Amino acid sequence: MIPIKTIEDTALRLMEKAAIEIPQDYLDGLRAAAKTEDGDLSSFVLQAMLDNYEAAKEDRRAMCGDTGVPRWFVKMGNDARIEGGMIALEAALRGATATATQSVPLRPNRVHPLWRTDHNNNVGIGAPEIEYGFEPEGDWVDLITVHKGGLFGTDYRMLFPSDGIEGIKRFYLDSLVAFGKRGLACQPAIIGIGLGGSKDTCMVLGKRASVLRTVGSRNSDPRIAALEDELKELGNSIGMGAMGFVGKNMVIDCNIEVGYCHTGGMQMSVHAFCLSSRRSVARLYPDGRVEYRTDPDWFTPYQRRDSVDWAPETEAAE
Repeated sequence: MIPIKTIEDTALRLMEKAAIEIPQDYLDGLRAAAKTEDGDLSSFVLQAMLDNYEAAKEDRRAMCGDTGVPRWFVKMGNDARIEGGMIALEAALRGATATATQSVPLRPNRVHPLWRTDHNNNVGIGAPEIEYGFEPEGDWVDLITVHKGGLFGTDYRMLFPSDGIEGIKRFYLDSLVAFGKRGLACQPAIIGIGLGGSKDTCMVLGKRASVLRTVGSRNSDPRIAALEDELKELGNSIGMGAMGFVGKNMVIDCNIEVGYCHTGGMQMSVHAFCLSSRRSVARLYPDGRVEYRTDPDWFTPYQRRDSVDWAPETEAAE
């Protein structure tokens, strides 16, 4: 059984790490972009970002004044047990969010949508979001915190099957141009695309593709992986760079996740992660071990299963 105190302590440390430390995969992607960027203002912004990240880590302060809206993803092995159960787990995550808002500190961004009241701690009705995933084996729990901007940088459109790949490309480019021209996202960014599902699950797929995949990872379907490469190149060909200035590095990477949808439609969502890609992960074991990493490893073969019953050998064969 995983002690609730271990969950509380780990969650608090994850909140600090996510706010301050850039994941290495994104940092490597940003450095590669800086080497190839030739737009004057875009080059200046990229170098300022890299300098800011180093200063934030050295000073142990949040890398961006707007620390986004903290959210949690929890993935559990089928045999995992938590002291106090799931209610205790959620209380621990809410508590860590409130404590970190004061101690890191994080900007208290969460307010009531109508009355604009807040508790000055990023906790409230439905906040922070906690989403769950499960794996067939294991007695561990993965805690993943993501601090994503909560204003713009997302869009949705109902496409039709006849729109095909060309329709996907058009909406993708429409979204990126709007993000850049209207200041709706902070570029360069990891772009996540959700295809299929229903409207709500399509949005979830796209957001998870942007925040739970690392730079350089590719979808296990080789045709989707090829489309990810193509869209990354396409996104960097529109003449926009960092923060929408003239340049050629708007997209650090492009990730696509899909879900089966109604036969008459093809839902699509586009999500831009923050230019700081704030995420941090830890795996907790019943014996007290805690392993920290930055790769959420969310999209396992089980999460992408395409069959009624789960059989790894069957999924691999397909």
